[in-house]
Amino acid sequence: MSEQSTWEEVKVTGDQILQKVRELVHEGNVRRIIITDEEDKTLMELPLTVGVIGVLVAPLAAALGALAALVAKVTIRIERVNGGDPAP
Repeated sequence: MSEQSTWEEVKVTGDQILQKVRELVHEGNVRRIIITDEEDKTLMELPLTVGVIGVLVAPLAAALGALAALVAKVTIRIERVNGGDPAP
Protein backbone atom coordinates (compact mmCIF):
# COMPACT_ATOMS: atom_id res chain seq x y z
CA MET A 1 0.00 0.00 0.00
CA SER A 2 1.50 3.32 -1.03
CA GLU A 3 0.95 6.57 0.79
CA GLN A 4 -0.23 9.62 -1.03
CA SER A 5 -0.32 13.10 0.38
CA THR A 6 -2.56 16.05 -0.29
CA TRP A 7 -2.19 19.69 0.66
CA GLU A 8 -4.74 22.19 1.89
CA GLU A 9 -4.51 25.78 3.11
CA VAL A 10 -6.36 27.50 5.92
CA LYS A 11 -6.13 31.23 6.63
CA VAL A 12 -6.42 32.19 10.30
CA THR A 13 -5.74 35.18 12.52
CA GLY A 14 -2.86 35.18 14.98
CA ASP A 15 -5.04 34.34 17.97
CA GLN A 16 -6.47 31.26 16.20
CA ILE A 17 -3.12 29.62 15.38
CA LEU A 18 -2.71 27.48 18.49
CA GLN A 19 -6.30 26.24 18.47
CA LYS A 20 -6.16 25.27 14.78
CA VAL A 21 -2.80 23.48 15.11
CA ARG A 22 -4.09 21.52 18.12
CA GLU A 23 -7.13 20.42 16.09
CA LEU A 24 -4.89 19.30 13.23
CA VAL A 25 -2.55 17.34 15.50
CA HIS A 26 -5.48 15.44 17.00
CA GLU A 27 -6.80 14.47 13.56
CA GLY A 28 -3.93 12.03 13.17
CA ASN A 29 -3.55 12.06 9.39
CA VAL A 30 -1.47 15.26 9.23
CA ARG A 31 2.15 14.75 8.23
CA ARG A 32 3.40 18.34 8.19
CA ILE A 33 2.18 21.85 8.99
CA ILE A 34 3.78 24.96 7.49
CA ILE A 35 2.81 28.39 8.82
CA THR A 36 3.43 31.38 6.53
CA ASP A 37 2.79 35.10 6.89
CA GLU A 38 0.85 37.37 4.56
CA GLU A 39 3.92 37.75 2.33
CA ASP A 40 4.21 33.95 1.97
CA LYS A 41 7.33 33.85 4.13
CA THR A 42 7.65 30.60 6.12
CA LEU A 43 7.48 31.33 9.84
CA MET A 44 7.38 27.77 11.17
CA GLU A 45 7.45 24.25 9.76
CA LEU A 46 6.27 21.38 11.93
CA PRO A 47 6.87 17.76 10.96
CA LEU A 48 4.25 15.66 12.75
CA THR A 49 5.55 12.15 13.05
CA VAL A 50 4.05 9.93 15.73
CA GLY A 51 7.13 9.98 17.97
CA VAL A 52 7.58 13.74 17.76
CA ILE A 53 4.03 14.76 18.67
CA GLY A 54 4.23 13.75 22.34
CA VAL A 55 7.62 15.39 22.86
CA LEU A 56 6.72 18.71 21.25
CA VAL A 57 3.41 19.57 22.87
CA ALA A 58 4.60 22.09 25.50
CA PRO A 59 7.38 23.77 23.45
CA LEU A 60 5.08 23.86 20.42
CA ALA A 61 2.35 25.63 22.39
CA ALA A 62 4.85 28.20 23.67
CA ALA A 63 6.27 28.85 20.21
CA LEU A 64 2.82 29.20 18.65
CA GLY A 65 1.76 31.57 21.42
CA ALA A 66 4.77 33.78 20.74
CA LEU A 67 4.11 33.63 17.01
CA ALA A 68 0.47 34.62 17.53
CA ALA A 69 1.58 37.77 19.35
CA LEU A 70 3.72 38.83 16.39
CA VAL A 71 1.42 38.30 13.41
CA ALA A 72 -2.10 39.35 12.48
CA LYS A 73 -2.91 36.81 9.77
CA VAL A 74 -1.23 33.60 8.69
CA THR A 75 -1.78 30.76 6.28
CA ILE A 76 -1.49 27.23 7.59
CA ARG A 77 -0.50 24.73 4.90
CA ILE A 78 -1.40 21.18 5.85
CA GLU A 79 0.05 18.03 4.31
CA ARG A 80 -2.28 15.10 4.91
CA VAL A 81 -1.46 11.45 4.42
CA ASN A 82 -4.00 9.41 2.49
CA GLY A 83 -3.82 5.66 2.18
CA GLY A 84 -3.13 4.52 -1.35
CA ASP A 85 -4.69 1.65 -3.24
CA PRO A 86 -4.29 -1.74 -1.58
CA ALA A 87 -1.66 -4.01 -3.09
CA PRO A 88 -3.07 -6.66 -5.46
